Amino acid sequence: MLLTLVIVYLLVTIGIGLYAAKRVKTTSDFAIAGRHLPLVMIVTTTFATWFGSETVLGIPAKFVNNGLNGVVEDPFGAGTCLILVGLFFAGKLYRMTLLTISDYYRERYGRTVEVLCSLIIMLSYLGWVSAQVTALGLVFNLLSAGAISIPAGMAIGVFSILAYTLFGGMWSVAVTDFIQMIILVVGLAILAVFAGDLAGGPDRVIALAISRDMFKIWPEPNVKDILFFFASAITMMLGSIPQQDVFQRVMSANTESAARNGPVIGGVCYILFAFVPMFLVASALIIMPEQAAALLKDDPQKILPTLVLEKMPFVMQVLFFGALLSAIKSSASATLLAPSVTFTENIWRQFRPRTSDRQELRTMRITVLVFSLCVLAYAIYAQGTPIYDMVSGAYQVTLVGAFVPLVFGLYWKKASTQGALFSIVLGLLTWLMFQATPAGAQFPAQLAGLLAALAGMVIGSLGPQAIRDSQGSHHRLVGT
Repeated sequence: MLLTLVIVYLLVTIGIGLYAAKRVKTTSDFAIAGRHLPLVMIVTTTFATWFGSETVLGIPAKFVNNGLNGVVEDPFGAGTCLILVGLFFAGKLYRMTLLTISDYYRERYGRTVEVLCSLIIMLSYLGWVSAQVTALGLVFNLLSAGAISIPAGMAIGVFSILAYTLFGGMWSVAVTDFIQMIILVVGLAILAVFAGDLAGGPDRVIALAISRDMFKIWPEPNVKDILFFFASAITMMLGSIPQQDVFQRVMSANTESAARNGPVIGGVCYILFAFVPMFLVASALIIMPEQAAALLKDDPQKILPTLVLEKMPFVMQVLFFGALLSAIKSSASATLLAPSVTFTENIWRQFRPRTSDRQELRTMRITVLVFSLCVLAYAIYAQGTPIYDMVSGAYQVTLVGAFVPLVFGLYWKKASTQGALFSIVLGLLTWLMFQATPAGAQFPAQLAGLLAALAGMVIGSLGPQAIRDSQGSHHRLVGT
């Protein structure tokens, strides 16, 4: 019965998404909803993009094992990213009326930087979307009591999202996000109240968390722990800023104020509401202590679904899986669309110049389909990787490769194409070197890559000018 209701829910969201797809007439409609979304929809769609499988399943699993210190990257870093986007990036980018974030790199630095940053951004989405697909596979496997294998569940989930994203693009994503976020917030809030009662009251849950030191967030006072803590915090906080899914939400707003305020409100709401799944899992440690202890050793991601399936009535099960699917589908649809639009607009056009808007819209849809199949294959290949880790790894590549050129391009007039290229190459090479050698165990690879990217930007931008100034001084001296 529960599985049947979940399938009905999937069909309803597909229907809503296809209805919204009627508004898609141009590539602008498909990519950024024709810049028609009001503030409330910008808030819900930015919140929805972040509130995915890792928030419901991955973050609580990390929290019960490592406390708040283990989740500094997400939700704290991820939510702060949206706030920073609204405060420092949204206004500047919105006024440029671009279709993709990679368009900015082309306008500021030229074609080569555009293509490099596009490839970096697209690569980062494999891990993020695969995390959502993995969670979909897990949900169908649990609901069918193992009758549906995890890979088969992944395939069902991918095609249910693809059904409306393929046709409706950003319009379908925004409308379904709006509805799914209402279901998510209401469902998880009711579950939290019910779980608190089962555990003997919220005060008992909080007391347990305090006794296990779960609210400890700061690292041990030594250099190594502080460096790794800082690196974790900035991975999504800064690495998610140069991302197409965030940019699409900014550019979809109907006013500049909505573009600025939407991400800020969405980021604050995300950080606050991410505590609800953490509270639910902490409750499970009281409600079913033996099962929770066993799952902590085996797969902490299953604690919350097991609590709902075994200890809560049918209505609560419907609420939970409706909320979980809402979180996953909203996040996955956004991140399937973003790299596909980037590929069509910023890479494919290098080989096939734009002929007509209708042709480009068809190319975007074909790319969504192809990328979805690639994500499904990657998710099946990466089975066993924790959801939280898949998301974390996704944003290190944009942190070291695309963040510095974006920030310096917007805020430093001396930033040059050569500086951007130096930044990208040095950042990526340093990050890969630390990832592949024992050095990464002593100093965080993403922080090393970010520092190298900063050095590359400064040296690449100022170096040529310094050489020219030096040569000019030498010629003047010789002339004298």
